[in-house]
Amino acid sequence: MQAASSVLSLACAGCGAATNYLDSSGPMFENLYAARSAAPVAGPLRVVTFNIEYAIHVDRAIEVLRETPELQGFDLLALQEMDDPGVEQIARALKLNSVYAPGGIHPTSGRDFGCALLSPWPLVEPRKLLLPHGARGTGLRRAAIGATLLRSGRRLRVYSVHLPAPLGVSGSGRHDQVSALLADAADSSDPVLIAGDLNSHGLGERFVEGGYAWPTEHVGWTASEKGVLHLAYDHVFTRGLRAARPGPAAGVVSDNRKASDHRPVWVLLDPGDF
Repeated sequence: MQAASSVLSLACAGCGAATNYLDSSGPMFENLYAARSAAPVAGPLRVVTFNIEYAIHVDRAIEVLRETPELQGFDLLALQEMDDPGVEQIARALKLNSVYAPGGIHPTSGRDFGCALLSPWPLVEPRKLLLPHGARGTGLRRAAIGATLLRSGRRLRVYSVHLPAPLGVSGSGRHDQVSALLADAADSSDPVLIAGDLNSHGLGERFVEGGYAWPTEHVGWTASEKGVLHLAYDHVFTRGLRAARPGPAAGVVSDNRKASDHRPVWVLLDPGDF
């Protein structure tokens, strides 16, 4: 997420244009750091989504992921605002597999900017989904990253996505981006999970209209603007999966150790559904 003032500055005439990667086949980066194991697993499927704000404080993010009780033993980690070195650093430190596909080079950071998926389980059939509409001023295009997660041999189509802020792309344009994501997932015969930063709470209704459950709808504030925590932007949506019972099935980590202007969001899902 970029704060409104930051997005407005990006839209000004004096800022540089983005370099976009318009090839749906790449660039794409993969890491294989997870230990191989064919042992079956019991218990709920734990999913975490975390926007690490230009991948600046990756070391702090690793501390949060490694030491926060609610995040221990996750099966899937969806990251946003990442570059390849940051993804690789997290995958290596936490012994995870990863896939990453940037949409382009961000004009503010001068580095690749995109989404990633990480897991202790195999991530196969990676796919880069280029979303429609460039941002005002910079022309930056967004790309979602998808893959099939194999947990104890069972398949789950997963995506990490980061939509632009309202000042970057119009409301109708952002609806087009959600439609493109839902259309890409529609061909999956496996359960589907979509996680990431929507830069909006209201866009969640589009996923519900598309037949998805919204376990993070009421988790509360997940991101800050100008240091004030008042934005509910980070969410998880599922098709063919239910929230785990009993107990809380979703939540927000309050202490992100200043790794980002976002806080990690976690969800527990019933493994019996896939």
